[in-house]
Amino acid sequence: RALAAPNSRRTKQALSALKDTFERKFGVSPIFYVRAPGRVNLIGEHIDYCGYSVLPMAIEQSILAAVSVNSSGQIRLANTDAQYQDYMVSCSADIFIDRNNPKWHYYFLCGVKGVQEAFGITELAGMSCVVDGTIPPSSGLSSSSALVCCAGLVTLEANQKYMTKVAIAEICAKCELYIGTEGGGMDQSICFLAEAGTAKLIEFQPLRALDVKLPNGAVFVISNCCLEMNKAASSYFNIRVVECRIATKMLAKARGLDFSRFLKLAQVQTELKASLKEMLLLVEEMLHVEPYSREEICKVLGITMEQFSADLLSDNTQHLTQFKLHQRAKHVYGEAARVLHFKSVCDSEPADSIQLLGELMNQSHISCRDLYECSCPQLDQLVEICLKSGAVGSRLTGAGWGGCAVSMVPRERVEYFLQAVRDAYYLCDPLRAAMEKQSLFVSKPVGGAAVLLEH
Repeated sequence: RALAAPNSRRTKQALSALKDTFERKFGVSPIFYVRAPGRVNLIGEHIDYCGYSVLPMAIEQSILAAVSVNSSGQIRLANTDAQYQDYMVSCSADIFIDRNNPKWHYYFLCGVKGVQEAFGITELAGMSCVVDGTIPPSSGLSSSSALVCCAGLVTLEANQKYMTKVAIAEICAKCELYIGTEGGGMDQSICFLAEAGTAKLIEFQPLRALDVKLPNGAVFVISNCCLEMNKAASSYFNIRVVECRIATKMLAKARGLDFSRFLKLAQVQTELKASLKEMLLLVEEMLHVEPYSREEICKVLGITMEQFSADLLSDNTQHLTQFKLHQRAKHVYGEAARVLHFKSVCDSEPADSIQLLGELMNQSHISCRDLYECSCPQLDQLVEICLKSGAVGSRLTGAGWGGCAVSMVPRERVEYFLQAVRDAYYLCDPLRAAMEKQSLFVSKPVGGAAVLLEH
């Protein structure tokens, strides 16, 4: 159970405003609050669901919830943003989540349902909850996963259940599948395991988080390209998950392994006892650059079209006819190597560490853009502007197809950098100019999700 007092003036102000909203809405005072931070992934994009380590940090922007527990037999949800409608569900009802209609309250209910099923709770405690958020939605800073994690922690506290941070992170990673997102667990892991002042190397199977000391001479700046991308509302994200799953099976088959045992690219590497460099060579040797058809994949694997659709595709990828296996696998193995190199540089602190880390970030963006094809023209333009404005490294962060870039900027250049990006990307466009204040900011690592007490 993570109990904490609000640790910044901004958080205290946000809680005070949230309390006022809660009292106006429900006529009583909240009895506890929960904060779940967003995150920025410094390097390691789209590889957590392939079994590889990632390197994120939690950010100050977060999801906040004010909660009271009662005997109403209902869970009543409200949001401080008027565009998000109120919702109510019975505590004894089977919680329904419509993955074809990913509204805000369904993300919250993912967290509720995950905890309910983990403990076998037949009737949840009644509660009223008002949710607020300072993470720009659909921006690649994990607003949706932070909402799921917030709901999971709210449900634990309201029902007086307790578990380790690792356990609740794993539950929240699995329960986001209810909304249809086949993620790998990075967002939920950093949300709970983050610590102030340090980034984290998140490893999977078993889940653990290792401190990564970032260089003192640089700061990380987040910039939003102002194009939203909702992972659950589109199939882009799950298409990449599926392509990596198929590439896994094709590489396993090519090396004479029982491909039915493998779902993640990391599993093939482990089984072959190969290095990441050797896996990249295997991709070049065994997977052709041209897209694969369903027919070719079925022929190589010796499976029927029906088996292909049932075993390899997800609900929102049944329409796919072509699959870029070479490009996706090459990105994953290359990006996994960049993560390890990034941590190694941070650990050894060479004199040119900022330049080395910046180059790794630049390589990551190029790979995301050209091999994984998860960028977009607005993000590419923003990254180019960031580099011209003094960043030593800049890359998309989050799922991509919109959302944010993260840039590493020498500390002495940060004010110039912010003004240059403001002028070149935001102020020249009325829509972006209106969003600039919440779209361009310096970030530092903060602590993970916690139950907050007013005093």
